[in-house]
Amino acid sequence: MRVYILHLCAVITLASGVLAAQEAKRVVLRCGSLLDPQSDTVMKDALIVTEGGVVKEVGSGAGGAPASAIDLSRGFCLPGLIDVHDHLTSDPTHAGYSSLGLSVPRTAITGAKNARITLEAGFTTVRNVGAEGYSDVALRDGINTGEIPGPRLFVSGPPLGITGGHCDNDLLAPEYKALSAGVADGPWAARAKVREVIKYGADVIKICASGGVLSKGDLPGAEQYTPEEMKAIAEEAHKLGRKVAAHAHGTQAIKDAILAGIDSIEHSSLIDDEGIVLAKQHHTFLVFDIYNDDYILKEGAKAGMLAESIEKEKTIGKLQRGNFRKAYMAGALLAFGTDGGVYPHGDNAKQFATMVEWGAKPIDAMRTATVNAAELLNLTGKAGVVKPGSFADVIATDADPRTDIQQLQRVRFVMKNGQVYRDDWQPALAVQAR
Repeated sequence: MRVYILHLCAVITLASGVLAAQEAKRVVLRCGSLLDPQSDTVMKDALIVTEGGVVKEVGSGAGGAPASAIDLSRGFCLPGLIDVHDHLTSDPTHAGYSSLGLSVPRTAITGAKNARITLEAGFTTVRNVGAEGYSDVALRDGINTGEIPGPRLFVSGPPLGITGGHCDNDLLAPEYKALSAGVADGPWAARAKVREVIKYGADVIKICASGGVLSKGDLPGAEQYTPEEMKAIAEEAHKLGRKVAAHAHGTQAIKDAILAGIDSIEHSSLIDDEGIVLAKQHHTFLVFDIYNDDYILKEGAKAGMLAESIEKEKTIGKLQRGNFRKAYMAGALLAFGTDGGVYPHGDNAKQFATMVEWGAKPIDAMRTATVNAAELLNLTGKAGVVKPGSFADVIATDADPRTDIQQLQRVRFVMKNGQVYRDDWQPALAVQAR
């Protein structure tokens, strides 16, 4: 845990140090209501005092707010949201063979656009799990220096995987000898690749433990990395202060990844009862991206997704949703991740309604994107809450999302690190962010 904290402190120090000048001012918010998702309690007529991008005071009695306070008295305030599985440098139109025409600089520009869109949708912290050419590292650094607006980013750089696996480029003919940057076969090669991506700026290690839906020629349920390889990756990453996120649809791949010490299972589609028990025993986070099935089946063909990918989704999507329900009912530790980039960015919050449709209580769905996600990112007490010492990340909707979860799709106010990026009630306040 000590190495995780040292790395986190370095990330926070960089971001806060560079932005200190613009965030040092004192900003006061007057909220009609303020939700604490951890306790499921609401403070009426709340006053939030921020300074230097950090919350200094929270209390009731906003009637005594200074004249300079930002008036959110018509709004329902809550902490900024967190998405732990996103691909900001990708768009749905990058699917299939069209992705071959994209350069790394082009995807970096796409990332800058999507970072702003995602932030304005209320997601103030994002974990980006997979980007070519370290474009997500450049995006994170540009956000941290204040050059572009975007969420607080934790990034992986190129994802690690086996030759010909889900994390390898399998669209070109053999004569091109194409090999993705994250390919590493065998435990020692995998350890070396962990060291390499950390060298070039990765905050988290992303691996492909099983096949996938949007890759060519593999099976989502088939294990790819071996238990020995996954254990080597987890050991090396943890030694160097990084957590590991494993793309894993397959039943056995999920269980082997948990036993190898992987920190979060992405997709988790074919998890069985034993896998759920193991996840609970090992305090492993499960991430179910259960909204994007709708987009893939309705829009995937028009977006250029391969016909075989759409057929895979027809098979796996409903199974994934059923297993989400089982994991939730069993009390597994869930974090909110959407696979943004498979569907259009900014629609992240549509997943909350899908979670509720498949059995989650609205407050529990919100916890996955606040306190739970913060724990996964080692940001407990910093993100996913609004209290003294936390980041000054606040969003607001028209009404209580606990009674209408779709309110989270219509965020009206966004503050990150004490800076206003969106205010539909007083648009002039957010002009600086555009």
